[in-house]
Amino acid sequence: MLLRERTRTDHDRVDAAFARLDLGDPADYREFLLAQASALLPLEAALTAAGIENIVCDWSHRQRASRILADLADLGLGAPGLLESPGFHSTAEMLGALYVVEGSRLGGAMLARRVPAHLPRRFLSDADSSRWRSLVALIDHELVAPACQAAALAAARAAFALFEAAARVQAGVRVLEH
Repeated sequence: MLLRERTRTDHDRVDAAFARLDLGDPADYREFLLAQASALLPLEAALTAAGIENIVCDWSHRQRASRILADLADLGLGAPGLLESPGFHSTAEMLGALYVVEGSRLGGAMLARRVPAHLPRRFLSDADSSRWRSLVALIDHELVAPACQAAALAAARAAFALFEAAARVQAGVRVLEH
């Protein structure tokens, strides 16, 4: 898949930004959720504003804002400061961003295994491989023209950059708190 191949380094940078966190440690897990929320919430809002529900009919079931906010509330935390999401103006851009959001859901299923049972895991335990497969099929169908591929790639890279920035911002907040 084109997006996977061309965003590999973007994905690796996000993984590296979060790699220092031990999700078995409650403080690190809180930092992880805060960083994820500060990127995910504005991305989901931007996708909704752009009309993603007209492209992906199960958008309301794909959204995870309520899950991450519930996990944060269980940990005694409110919503973090949100980063600014790029706007999405085309189907290709929305699909590029959604590729990143849905990919993080699949990655979350693997990360959930590292989180102790006493910590809330709604956000990480909402993996559904059928949603991923349907998105990949839609991407393969919609992103045929080079211009569409380029728009999707730019949006995916912007979404990855938002998650990377969120990890770095939250790490800086944590340092200032100590």
